[in-house]
Amino acid sequence: MPKRFFVGSRKGLFPVERTATGWSIGQPSFLGDPVSIVLPDRRDGTLYAALPLGHFGVKLRRSADGGQTWDECSVPQYARVPDAETAGLTAEGEAGQSPAGPSLEEIWALEGGGSDRPGQLWCGTIPGGLFHSEDCGDSWRLVESLWDMPQRDNWFGGGKDHPGIHSVCVDPRNSDHVTVGVSCGGIWQTQDAGRSWALRADGMRAAYMPPDRAFDPTIQDPHLIVQCRDEPDQFWVQHHNGIFRSDDNCASWTECDQATPSGFGFAVAVHPQDSRRAWFVPAVKDECRVPVDGRLVVTTTADGGETFRSLSAGLPDEPAWDIVFRHALAIDDSGECLVMGSSTGGLWVSEDAGESWACLSSHLPQIYCVRFE
Repeated sequence: MPKRFFVGSRKGLFPVERTATGWSIGQPSFLGDPVSIVLPDRRDGTLYAALPLGHFGVKLRRSADGGQTWDECSVPQYARVPDAETAGLTAEGEAGQSPAGPSLEEIWALEGGGSDRPGQLWCGTIPGGLFHSEDCGDSWRLVESLWDMPQRDNWFGGGKDHPGIHSVCVDPRNSDHVTVGVSCGGIWQTQDAGRSWALRADGMRAAYMPPDRAFDPTIQDPHLIVQCRDEPDQFWVQHHNGIFRSDDNCASWTECDQATPSGFGFAVAVHPQDSRRAWFVPAVKDECRVPVDGRLVVTTTADGGETFRSLSAGLPDEPAWDIVFRHALAIDDSGECLVMGSSTGGLWVSEDAGESWACLSSHLPQIYCVRFE
């Protein structure tokens, strides 16, 4: 069983450790500041945390001692329009896309570059840029091959004002093989570490588009993509329209439409050894983003999405209005321990694959992400 996980929230990063008597929430880092994503890098033990600080910009911190002390890293930077000031342009304007060019609004995904690539990191951002580092975040380069794709003209923001890359999956068999998810811009895959890309969203359906564009792969809204560790050709997506599964390395997708009480949600976790087992947190979609009937449940499938069960033992009785954001559900390496944080500061852990849950806190700040060490 895991010994520690981290909770990134609207007002700090909280470590949660297993003790002789259960789980204990420790003292936070960055108290009062938002933490959009966290990465405990198992390759070298480095811990990374991204902080979107509004007018102060986005910051990236790095710790070599498990969060006791922190250093500041470089952050991804978009190129500015040359001579913008002399051309009468300023950096004022809509967030993420000013007249002087795009600017970093949020780090939305952070992943290691593969077990054989020490120091390499992938970073997904809003407004839709993918960045790569080869020196543990000391420097970053924009992956221009994806940024310059002609299909990018079709991308647009979902719940955010601009497109965002929220999912980065590095194939454990081949670190050059990387899959990313864009909201709203579909699923993209590279076999050569980002030199070229293929759009891989065939079979996905976007009900928010006119009927003639519903199956257009360039405008799909995957909320989160996860890849099975031991069966890496198997992927799950919690999409704006429902739940989708791929058995062929994202070449095609099948909608799993049997989920109740809803197929809508943000988070998804897949069992690390058994790709047919996955977990979701359903909600009412679009304008009314709350649990169905005010009842917080986790849904699970053990047969690849043919059937689903609702799990609620230990979760709050109705009415409960917690939403679980896309990075706020995680599973450990055993496939038995799950942790989940909510928009209203609830934090739960399950040590029996979701069959029962224990509440660790009802009073944390709004939770953006959870991650096992």
